[in-house]
Amino acid sequence: MKTVSIGSLTLDSTKTLDNVELAYERLGDENAPVILICHALTGDQRAVGTAQHPGWWAGLIGPGMSVDTTAFQVITFNVLGGCHGSTGPLSVNPISGVPYKADFPTLTIRDMVRAEYLALKKLGIKKLAAVIGGSLGGMKTLEWGRTYPEFIGAIFPLAVTPYYSDYGVAFNHIGIIAIENDKDFNGGNYEETGLLKGFEIARMAGMVTYRSAKMFNQRFGRSGNDSEFHVQSYLNYQGEKLAGRFDANSYLVLLKAMNTHDIKDAVLEVPVYSLSFTYDLLYPHEQMVPWLEKQTNAAWEIIETDFGHDGFLVEFEKWGGFIEEKLKSLLVPELIR
Repeated sequence: MKTVSIGSLTLDSTKTLDNVELAYERLGDENAPVILICHALTGDQRAVGTAQHPGWWAGLIGPGMSVDTTAFQVITFNVLGGCHGSTGPLSVNPISGVPYKADFPTLTIRDMVRAEYLALKKLGIKKLAAVIGGSLGGMKTLEWGRTYPEFIGAIFPLAVTPYYSDYGVAFNHIGIIAIENDKDFNGGNYEETGLLKGFEIARMAGMVTYRSAKMFNQRFGRSGNDSEFHVQSYLNYQGEKLAGRFDANSYLVLLKAMNTHDIKDAVLEVPVYSLSFTYDLLYPHEQMVPWLEKQTNAAWEIIETDFGHDGFLVEFEKWGGFIEEKLKSLLVPELIR
């Protein structure tokens, strides 16, 4: 696993994290223009991964693909506050010598972007051709456009809105309360995240929002038996699966950061190329398009899909061409690092 150290980082809360590290994946010619990829809530830095273990955007990024690694190099960080190699609640606090756990500070989306900016500088990156991300990663993408416009050629915010909807905050609240009220949560100082039934319930609540009701109904069709519908066993499985691979404190830190992000009054100086997806309950296009219409240089499409919010993770054939076309327009000499 590759990591880069950025030293101390002062947060929006005015607290300071020491010895901050970010884990990352880097692909392509290191002399090529750079694209930064931002993952979603429970994603990680493995956007492409390997042949044996494909990443979450392996169908979008690669040689000759929509994000062409023969034309660009691609960097993906595990988000600050995450649990896959970057500094987060599982990391050892250099002051106490034990993992932060509940003592890990509150973060903002801007904190995460600031950390990645410093990490890119450490890696010798002088300019980004583009930033691309969906969901939580889309929030970071928007924040990149607001905070570091001089550093970026364009942003591609997908499945996102300029602020999190009350509907989204409501489901995050259900998840937060389910975790924090678990009897084994112990104020964030739990022994093992896989034992937290509240975390499993939080994931179940989230899963209901990621795809459309039509897709749920078509997939399960009230199948099952007298004791359990298949949709119930599906949600149980998803809850157990996430609790086995993700840290509950990280989940809470990231949910709370999502809740507070808001750039609804910003007019960005960089080109904005955006995709929204029909039936996205968390980030509806009705909330995104009016904001895009206020931007000085924006283009967007609304992708018809039954996948709802998860549309940015699938059906690349429907929308990958939009990404490819806009990226090709960025291939100009001044964007090369």
